[in-house]
Amino acid sequence: MTDLPKTTIEETLPELSASAKRMNMGRLLSAPLPNYNSSVPGSFVWTKIAFWLCRRVSAAQFRTTSSSSHERLLRDGGGAMCCGWHTNGLMDPLGIFLNHPKEFVVGARHDLVTRPLLSWWTRRLAVQPVVRRAELLRGGCTEEEAAHLNGRSLLALSSGVANGFGCVLFPEGTSHSESHMIRFKTGPMRTVLAASALAIASDLPLPHLVPVGLHFRRRDLFRTDQYVEFGEPIQIAPSDVPSPLVEAVKIGNWVEPPADSVNSLRDKLRDRLPHHTPDTASWTEHRALHLIAHVRANRSNRPLKEWKDEVHAAREVRSTWPGRTPAFPPQPLEAPGMEEAKEAATILDNAGLDARDLNKKAEGLRHAHLSALPLALLKLSMLFALLPITVTAYGIQIALGRLLGDSTDEGLDARTSYQFLAGFFGSLIVWPFIAGGWLLLAVNAQDTLAAELGWNWVHLFGTGVVAETGAMLMFYTFCFPIFWWCGMSFAWGWDALVDTKKAWTRRWMKKSQTDRLRGLLARVN
Repeated sequence: MTDLPKTTIEETLPELSASAKRMNMGRLLSAPLPNYNSSVPGSFVWTKIAFWLCRRVSAAQFRTTSSSSHERLLRDGGGAMCCGWHTNGLMDPLGIFLNHPKEFVVGARHDLVTRPLLSWWTRRLAVQPVVRRAELLRGGCTEEEAAHLNGRSLLALSSGVANGFGCVLFPEGTSHSESHMIRFKTGPMRTVLAASALAIASDLPLPHLVPVGLHFRRRDLFRTDQYVEFGEPIQIAPSDVPSPLVEAVKIGNWVEPPADSVNSLRDKLRDRLPHHTPDTASWTEHRALHLIAHVRANRSNRPLKEWKDEVHAAREVRSTWPGRTPAFPPQPLEAPGMEEAKEAATILDNAGLDARDLNKKAEGLRHAHLSALPLALLKLSMLFALLPITVTAYGIQIALGRLLGDSTDEGLDARTSYQFLAGFFGSLIVWPFIAGGWLLLAVNAQDTLAAELGWNWVHLFGTGVVAETGAMLMFYTFCFPIFWWCGMSFAWGWDALVDTKKAWTRRWMKKSQTDRLRGLLARVN
């Protein structure tokens, strides 16, 4: 690497955000270590609160969420090192955390434990900062500082996995926008091998390595579909762990596992993990495979109704495509039908549609389902009825999420991460003030409300200071679940608006485009 010109080195490294380039080693080294004697590695109370809030925000951000079976993830009792491909920023680890049955020790990019607001939570969750190779080579810190910090963090994560917790590390080392996996790094393999050494030294069950598929219909869109797929675990055998490594970690030292053990485990993961990703030469090819899957399903009278089913059906098309040879990175698929499928998928995508918009025989676009109209009207009625409360409760978060998501220097893969953070922190910070505003408004308008309702809400528990204070406190407290319900009504109403827009597009698409689409679909199968 040192013999390469500087420009070549820079071109091989991922683009870093401004935040990733700022490093405060003193603050990084002061990050709290996990507690392995508790049911959670960090603060029990704040961890439970954080994940409860994350589930609430995720319920609004994703239209559907599904995951594969958990049974095999718990069968041996050992810790789990989860490894997925990484194309959607914070939403990737969050999807694993919220769908895996174990509690997690967390390792993350170093700036997540130094950023304002975010660091308050990450420190209470005992998140361990990691310096990536790209930050080291671009001068963010010295090699000695990076080795010390990473050794400390990896040993902490290894100890957590050895003690039965889960952990998420991404072998690509960075979030990206490719339609296939990029170069594998060795951090997860080194960590799980060290965890195995600790488990052997403490006579604990050996951990396993779990390939995870993270599937988003459109990762950058609000209310997209999410499917978290846990693959068959890769078991670590005692023979994979050399005795010198066991002796080193037993006394609390971080020692690099032997390269041959690391590379062998990396190769096992590299053989399995791409299977759980799109693994295509381009996103256009990925959309084409999903279109072919829908065409075949519709013509067989077995339509794909769920995102999970669509992912597996498209994978079957990819795996059985004539002449396909697994490669890293994947080569473009050829053979009759692929170019037509690409063009048809592109026509749909440019119109804001996808293969779900095909008719039952996959010959053209389908008509709107009138049976869905009553539910859509109900969703829209709720949206507009609650809109005044929704705007006051969510206006700032929506504006902030849109601004940050569209202006970030971290790429499209970070867009929904900023929207999630705006919803998470915005609600925590803004809602107490908004609730206070609604309380003040209700108190000032109590006479008017009493005339309309026939009773004064402030006197719900009686008259007097204590009774009236209790009524106002109850009003203030009930504002928060009402705000959340308004957010969900907005999400459901948004779904109805999107569905209506798609129905309109299908009905009024240009005849030249629909004729072209019909011709392509006739040749796709």
